[in-house]
Amino acid sequence: MLRRHALTLGSVLLGALGLGAWKLFGHQPEEPLLLSARDDGDGNHYAVGYRLDGTRAFATRVAQRCHDIVEHPQQPLALFVARRPGTESYLIDLRDGRLLQTIVSRPDRHFYGHAVFHRGGEWLYATENDTRDPGRGVLGVYRFQGERLMHDHELPTHGLGPHQLAWLPDGETLVVANGGIRTEAESRVEMNLDAMEPSLVLMRRDGTLLSKESLPQQMNSIRHLAVAADGTVLAGQQYMGEPGEHADLLAIKRPGEALQAFPVGEEQRLAMNQYTASVAVHDALRLVAVTAPRGNRFFVWDLDSGALRLDAPLPDCAGVGAVKDGFVVTSGQGRCRFYDCRGAQITMQPLELPAGLWDNHLRLV
Repeated sequence: MLRRHALTLGSVLLGALGLGAWKLFGHQPEEPLLLSARDDGDGNHYAVGYRLDGTRAFATRVAQRCHDIVEHPQQPLALFVARRPGTESYLIDLRDGRLLQTIVSRPDRHFYGHAVFHRGGEWLYATENDTRDPGRGVLGVYRFQGERLMHDHELPTHGLGPHQLAWLPDGETLVVANGGIRTEAESRVEMNLDAMEPSLVLMRRDGTLLSKESLPQQMNSIRHLAVAADGTVLAGQQYMGEPGEHADLLAIKRPGEALQAFPVGEEQRLAMNQYTASVAVHDALRLVAVTAPRGNRFFVWDLDSGALRLDAPLPDCAGVGAVKDGFVVTSGQGRCRFYDCRGAQITMQPLELPAGLWDNHLRLV
């Protein structure tokens, strides 16, 4: 028994030290590792890791385009999740970019681009489509054993077309953005725009439904999420109706309150061009940031007052993530940028990262 405990502790120590030891000792290096999916000029797909000073840690070529990235809470590993309707996700060693495992979706399933690890590290939950009943949302539940993810069971998302999911601060309650759209296997074509059923679901990780809410517009697809440390949920939407129709593209659910529109000004709402891509919360500065690539705009608001802090042009802005002093934003066409949000005026500086061809999500570890 003592020997087994010693070996377990040793493996945890080695895993933590292999990624710079910051998880074990509660701090991060000055230059976090930016993880994202990225293409090259020939259309090849990569899972990449870069330091913010431009140093490339790895660029691992993969067969299918990826979307979001989920980091293991204890091990120096991350899963790069297939973009809808992809069928392969990739477990990557963050120390050297080695491809440790290709996770293939089960028959009659495909990935929806997002997943989360449970805080204990043993379980992963991935949003998936049941293509036998197109759009029926399920969470594929995978068990992490010996640096491999093995499918164990699945749970309903209590909705159609699930996209992003996240944990509430208790680490046991999931919030799921059900986009409400039916799609078939190997397709991104919407089948039910006249009968969409978007919803924001809170559920226990055993599948028990706690709540299910919708916004007033039936064609307003709830897609991307960010959760603040106090349990406030931000949801970004993509409106599937006519371009000129009014749609609330950012919503907020504060603890104990109903899902409702965030107070976005009409100028900013119109500039979003009915589409948001990525949402991030900065807990220390109490800010929320949103990318709107169709409108080529990046926005920052005060989370508590709703005051607009920044409305900036950014060509095909993609992923956004919080760092110590503000936000890092990638672009599908231009330079990646850092926005320093500490002062009364938010300032920007370009980053020495490759320009363009970044996917709509990033993770900073």
